[in-house]
Amino acid sequence: MRFTTFFFDLDETLYPSSSGLWMEIRARINAYMHERLGFSWEEIEVVREKYFREYGTTLRGLQANHQVDMDEYLDFVHNIPLEPHLHPDPELRTALESISARKFIFTNADCAHAGRVTKALGLDGVFDGCIDVHVIAPHCKPMPESFTLALTAAGNPAPRNCVLLDDQGRITRAARALGMYTVLVGKDDPGFEADEALLRLAELPSLMRYWRL
Repeated sequence: MRFTTFFFDLDETLYPSSSGLWMEIRARINAYMHERLGFSWEEIEVVREKYFREYGTTLRGLQANHQVDMDEYLDFVHNIPLEPHLHPDPELRTALESISARKFIFTNADCAHAGRVTKALGLDGVFDGCIDVHVIAPHCKPMPESFTLALTAAGNPAPRNCVLLDDQGRITRAARALGMYTVLVGKDDPGFEADEALLRLAELPSLMRYWRL
C-alpha cells in the first residue's frame, strides 16, 4: 500500500459541523477575549479574523500580541460539555479500523480536547497518536513548519506516503503542496483545494477503493 500514514484533523472532521460543537467553542473563544483580555464584543470578530489571516489561529495571534498562556486559554475554550453535541459513532469506528495504515490526530487544538472528543465518539484506541498545538509550537496548520513537525512526530514518513484529511481548504492546499495526498472533508467537490472530497468521513474506505494504492 502506498499510503502508510493518515493524518486526521479533529474538529469538524471527525464529527460534522452540524453537531454545533465548534459554534460553542467559538463562543468560548469570544468570551475569553472579552472576559480575560478586555476586548469589546464589537471588536472581537475583527481581531479574530485578522489573527486568523496573519497567524493561522486566534490562539497564535493572542500569544504573539497579548502573551496569553496557551494552556489556560485551551482549558477555557474547551470547557464545554460534549454530550449534547457528540455521540458514539460505530459506523465511523468500523471505517477507521478497516484502514491498516497508521492513523494520527493532527490538530491545532490540544490532545486533552482530542481525547475527550474521541471518547465521546466512541473512538478510543483507534488512533496511533495525537499531534497537537504543543507538538507543532510555535507553528500551526497551515504553516509548512507544522507539517514538517507532524511528520517528525509520526516517525518521518515520506509526504508522498501520507494522507491528510481536513475540513479546511487552506490546510489541504498546504499539505498538498508538500506532497501529501489530501481529502477535503465535509464537501462534495475538492475544487483546487484537495485531491478528493468526502461528505462523510465514514465513507473513507469506499473512497479508497478507487485510489491507485
